[in-house]
Amino acid sequence: MKRLPVECVSHILSLTSPRDACRSSAVSCLFRNAADSDFVWEKLLPSEFKRIISESSSSSSLISMPRKALYFHLCTHPIIIGDGHTSFALDKQSGKICYMVGARGLVIAWADTPAYWQWMTLPHSRFSEVARLKLVWWLDIKACISTSNLSPGTIYTAYLVYQLSEVRSGLARTPLVLRISYRQRTVVKLHRVILDPMPQRARHRGDGWMEIEMGQFFNEQGNYHDVVECSITEVSNLKSGLIVEGIELRPIHM
Repeated sequence: MKRLPVECVSHILSLTSPRDACRSSAVSCLFRNAADSDFVWEKLLPSEFKRIISESSSSSSLISMPRKALYFHLCTHPIIIGDGHTSFALDKQSGKICYMVGARGLVIAWADTPAYWQWMTLPHSRFSEVARLKLVWWLDIKACISTSNLSPGTIYTAYLVYQLSEVRSGLARTPLVLRISYRQRTVVKLHRVILDPMPQRARHRGDGWMEIEMGQFFNEQGNYHDVVECSITEVSNLKSGLIVEGIELRPIHM
């Protein structure tokens, strides 16, 4: 192996995983040099990473980074892309895409009616605005996501990212219905949760927000015309006190 050129070792490592590439650095200086090369990490980054980064306000500084440094930066620093209502990050272990639709990118019934919803800024949110439920009977929140924005051949879990106001009502009376479906296809998963008190499936994220699993789906090919719809509904009683940051999709580890 010592006689192999570093380019050959880099090519081999580019066919593995981010985790394997990092582990190989401990083998020898040859492997360390190969594992740190831009060639390896360019292959381990998503194929569309340059296009995705170009939609970010910090695209010039990101695209100039060494590819390994860029990879790990995207694992820990989600970037806001597009119209500012979605974010992109990488799963550290697999390198697959994590995608989040912020509150302004969601379809929220009555969202522009001040008596029902308030748009506000919170310092610990990655987005410029979040939505606070003031008082509504008809709760209906949807995220419609093209599967082309996600990594193909991957099982994803969708999460509602939220907070609960100190003053709240109605959220403990009737479970919210959480649903994931392909548009015009069979529902993949549906279940009901009560957000108040905190359900067992909810957890603190460590960034000031809580999340609860909405369901899972398999993104087979990531076709442009395939759309995953994630929804939260409850229409049987008045509710208040839910603060929505967004809906996040993350790959699961097999």
